[in-house]
Amino acid sequence: MNLVSKDISDDFATDKIYLNNASVSIMPKQSIEAMNEFLISYNGMGPDSNKSEPFISEKFRNVRKIISKIINCQPDEIILTQSTTDGVNFVANGLTYDSNSNIVIRGMSHEHHANFYPWLRLKNKTEIRNLDVDQNGFFELDDFSRLVDNNTRLVALSHALYNTGSILPIEEIGKILDNNIPFFLDSAQTVGCIKNVNVKNLKCNFMSFNGSKWLCGPMGTGLFYCDRKSSQLLEPISIGGESALLYEDSNLAFKDIPEKFQTGFRNYVGIVGLESSANYLYNFGFENIQEKNKKLSNILREELSKISKITVYGPDDPEKRTSIVSFIIEGLEPEFVVEKLEKKNIILAVREIYDKKIIRASTHLFNTESQIIQVIDEIKKL
Repeated sequence: MNLVSKDISDDFATDKIYLNNASVSIMPKQSIEAMNEFLISYNGMGPDSNKSEPFISEKFRNVRKIISKIINCQPDEIILTQSTTDGVNFVANGLTYDSNSNIVIRGMSHEHHANFYPWLRLKNKTEIRNLDVDQNGFFELDDFSRLVDNNTRLVALSHALYNTGSILPIEEIGKILDNNIPFFLDSAQTVGCIKNVNVKNLKCNFMSFNGSKWLCGPMGTGLFYCDRKSSQLLEPISIGGESALLYEDSNLAFKDIPEKFQTGFRNYVGIVGLESSANYLYNFGFENIQEKNKKLSNILREELSKISKITVYGPDDPEKRTSIVSFIIEGLEPEFVVEKLEKKNIILAVREIYDKKIIRASTHLFNTESQIIQVIDEIKKL
């Protein structure tokens, strides 16, 4: 059977119509089982024993291996974190700035807080340059080129937007920068839901994303890609026995990546769940995932657009958006709609475009056409 049409909902641990994958996704049952098996084995051998050390090291290698295959980098360029926000702060607080430097960001109040606040916090250290955006969050490449100059310390953008689903022209930006200016990418809304998130093609130096959105991993798992050469640009924002070495003269030296940016114990059981989920998605195929998401979100978008009291946001072109479908219903507050639908076992979210509250739906590979039709029917009853 064509995987795009295949119903795999039984592989996932939910009995709800779950359309909030852009926030936190549902885990495959196999990942929950893998986490349970890990905890039994890990505790059985003794969590801090000679036997447990190679056991944990193998788990680290496995998750780095699958994530590096997904984004096309070397395994040691993957730093394990707790969230997308961790990676943003690694870069924001790890770079050095001077009075003449500037950072280019996009959209300010149109941007997700995690990829806005850490840069705004630097306004007393460096100039923050903001790209003007249209209603869908896109900007003009000419405007971008005018903002970037020889004093630009960093360009920080989102790959796709959390509110409209717009996929930004990141490859074009990478070509403009041409590896001459450090480039940070927040890919929380792309890794796991679209094909070809390839760091070599995107030409980014740094990229941050998490395991609990489109990769269907557990909460508290994040990934930070740091190009090996670019790692020298960042001073770690924390230090510990795992990340540094102490010499006889009491001088400290950081280890190489990935240890350079990792301190303290990791979320071992989360890493196991993430690796299982990432393998599940990898085997399903990200091209299949994108096609299935496109098919489902197109149905949802088209059916919503037929209802006169509903306004749908985001790009019309399905090639320029993820599976996010944002909308409002005239006369009904988004909070009311989300609450009413949750009582029907339909999970959506309230988000915002600037100051306007909107309802956001986001399909993923385990959703089905019949679920989308059921959601439309329930919305018509409101």
